[in-house]
Order: sequence, then C-alpha cells, then structure tokens
Amino acid sequence: MEIFTNWRTWEQARPALASRPVDLATLDRASDAALRWHGEQTRPTGAPYAEHLLEALEVLVRGVGVTETDMLVAALLHDAVEDTPATLADVEAEFGPVVGELVDWVTKPPVQGKAAKRAAKVSYLRRLRDAPREAILVKLADRVSNVQTLDRLPPDFQRRYHAETVTYIVPLAAGEPWFAAWFADWQERFAHLR
Repeated sequence: MEIFTNWRTWEQARPALASRPVDLATLDRASDAALRWHGEQTRPTGAPYAEHLLEALEVLVRGVGVTETDMLVAALLHDAVEDTPATLADVEAEFGPVVGELVDWVTKPPVQGKAAKRAAKVSYLRRLRDAPREAILVKLADRVSNVQTLDRLPPDFQRRYHAETVTYIVPLAAGEPWFAAWFADWQERFAHLR
C-alpha cells in the first residue's frame, strides 16, 4: 500500500504537476483559494489542513493518473464549503459550475445535533452511490488521504471510521481498479479494527 504524503506544500506538488498535461494556471489559482479559505486550519493530527488537500490531489495524479483539471481543482477544494466560510457560490464563481457540482457532491450537509449529524452523514454517504464518476474519484482520493494514517488517531475514532469506510466507501471503489486494490491492501493493514 503506497502512502501519499510527498506533496505537503504547493511548492512540492507544482513541479510534479508541471510535467503533466494539466492546466497549471488554474491549479495555481485553486491552490491559492484552498490556502486562503482554509487558512490556519489543522487536521486532527495537528498537521496543516493543506496537507490533506494535497494528499488527495497526489492520490488522483500519482495513483490514478488523473489529469482532468476540474477534477483536480475539486480535489483541492473538496472541503472548502464544508469546513470554511466559502460557499458553493464562491467555488462556482471562481472555478465554474463543473467544479461546483463536484464539490457539492462531496460536501456533507450542515446540520445541528449529534443524532441529526449522524443521520445526515449516513444519508450523504449513501447518496454518493448516485454521484458521477468524477465526484466518486474525488471522494475516494479524500478517503485515501484520511485513512492511510488512521493509526495516528484515537482508538475509538479508528474503529468508527474504519467501519464507515468499509461499509460506504470501499463499495464505491469496486469499479475503480486502482482504488479497489489500494483499499484491499488498506483493509488488510487495518484488519485489527474489524
């Protein structure tokens, strides 16, 4: 199982992208927007939030071989609407309706209350089965980033997130050979969480 943590900053990711058939100027703008919107946010591990966005991008580019610009932009912005003051209208205004739609598919709806949040999350995860392939790929890349170092998080969270991934995300990977193989290796590595 390959671990994707080589692109921790845009300065590390950009040279690798420059050698591929991508719209680098648009990706520069998307990176700037992601850094602007996420600001000083950090991940539960304490790492800068931008590292997660770049890991998802790295998974799509280095793992799957994606060069489609809208999908790569969506990977960089996939958490902007969910986790920052940015709105879907902001994303669409800067990057167009295709990116907006992809980000919308991978954004959990805002709700209040623990029980309501759980129900909304399950509904959201089930809804992903109907998402376009491009949105599914963005979601799979997001989850690879999130679970590749699951062992760094508290045990209770590990078990819940593992179960959620196996139940809802792994089936989405079944039609995507690279993701199916990656998640199969991951499940073996984290088999102790069953």
